[in-house]
Amino acid sequence: MLMNGAEATAARHPRRPWLRRLRRMAVSAAIIYLVLLALLMLFEEALIFPAPRYPLGDWSPAALGQEEVFFEAEDGTRLHGWYVAPPSPRAYVLFCHGNGEHVGFLGDYLAYLRDELNIAVFAFDYRGYGRSEGKPNEEGILADGRAAQAWLADRAEIAPGEVVLWGRSIGGAVAIDLAAANGARGLIVERAFTSLPDVAALHFPWAPVRWLMRNRLDSLRRIQDYRGPLLQSHGTVDSIVPFGLGRRLFEAHPGPKEFLPLQGHDHNDPPAPEWHDRIDHFLDQLSDSAKLSDLLASGTGAKIDSRESSKRSQ
Repeated sequence: MLMNGAEATAARHPRRPWLRRLRRMAVSAAIIYLVLLALLMLFEEALIFPAPRYPLGDWSPAALGQEEVFFEAEDGTRLHGWYVAPPSPRAYVLFCHGNGEHVGFLGDYLAYLRDELNIAVFAFDYRGYGRSEGKPNEEGILADGRAAQAWLADRAEIAPGEVVLWGRSIGGAVAIDLAAANGARGLIVERAFTSLPDVAALHFPWAPVRWLMRNRLDSLRRIQDYRGPLLQSHGTVDSIVPFGLGRRLFEAHPGPKEFLPLQGHDHNDPPAPEWHDRIDHFLDQLSDSAKLSDLLASGTGAKIDSRESSKRSQ
């Protein structure tokens, strides 16, 4: 029997339904993957800055007696914060909180810092947080930090470089950027990361986040521009910002520094008592001119071994 051309081709290349199904599955998987990448890019700011808003939280803490502060960033965004101070503070501290909180969650903690550490504290909300206006992004929250440091320096009648900067989690990136740009009497960071892409790459290993992310907050690079005293802590079982990232950030700092590993602590655990003990000691060094001179003269890159600092705090 003679076959026409089409029949001859079909005979040489029999149909393979499984191959067509495999191709359809591959195309579908690619489409789903691209959609997921698009969603990550679309909701990047929402994932990084969940930004709780007023009136969630306690905005009238009974024991705080805070000064309500409204001020503006360079671009005119209206910001809000709380200022608390004892009669004779030994330091003026700018507190940069984490990405999932605002000052309405910090009343009891600010009262503790004022009363137990004898420090004046200005805690402010980034744009889009609490009662601050605007929408948060990397450029915006760094600008907010600059405005807050300037406000506190003016309120305390000191130079911006005399403010003690304290940052928690994403606030650590804000504090590090301020220290690199304007200097600081001392820098305190906890639960901090090297960069946002480093953290995202651990949580989304299937996505090329290092290429896609708009918000970077490259603290690993910025901390190298600050040479003043650094006190840093990190939980050894931090499930959001792994311990290794915090340690890498610490090692990159070229000035006098101390690192405190918090054994068994996760990212959102309450602050450990030994952490406040180390802060108390650090503030003593910063507030005493002779001790501060000794600290600064201890040598570029000088540090206290983490195991030694753990033993001292016990």
